[in-house]
Amino acid sequence: MPEQNKPFVVTDRRKFTVDGDPRPDADPSPEKEKRAEVPTEPTVSAEPKHAETPSPAATAENDLPPAPTTEQNEQARLAYEMTADRLDTAIRSANPGMDHPPAMSFEQLVQSVYMTAIMQLGGATQEGQQPQVDIMGARQSVDMLGVIAEKTKGNLSAEESRLLDSALFELRMAFLEITQALARSAAAKASGAPRPGPSGPSIVR
Repeated sequence: MPEQNKPFVVTDRRKFTVDGDPRPDADPSPEKEKRAEVPTEPTVSAEPKHAETPSPAATAENDLPPAPTTEQNEQARLAYEMTADRLDTAIRSANPGMDHPPAMSFEQLVQSVYMTAIMQLGGATQEGQQPQVDIMGARQSVDMLGVIAEKTKGNLSAEESRLLDSALFELRMAFLEITQALARSAAAKASGAPRPGPSGPSIVR
């Protein structure tokens, strides 16, 4: 039969009848179902965002206790002065003829820190002995006087300013001298060269 006269054939590809029963002449091969691709939504993390880490200064400020009131400060000052007076009376009673300790002043504060730094630099070492140097403690003492100078700038008398400037100058020069001596001593020890005269300063810490 010519190709143009072939009968038109309709193939029923349904797998079930109208009643829901499987058709005996249905194609046993499963149909390939195309599933539409569903775009996935971006995943949102359930973890809460952490707050920014506070700076050390803010943390230190938050850790500070509340400031005392003016009344509390005044009560503490009066109680301290009364206790200090009783202590002075007891000391003088146990040591007849002893002078009353002088009141603390700015000059005494500077001299106290100055003498502490000198001792840390080995200034109290007896003759013939090896100086024992607390180089880090000396540095802190010098820096402490530097903080005092910075915080009291413009609020000192001419004599107080001269005392503080002189103390800082002498301590800084002494610190440089000691650190240079320590460096020379360490270099000589490393090279094994003999060191004439008394041994140089040694670091305590």
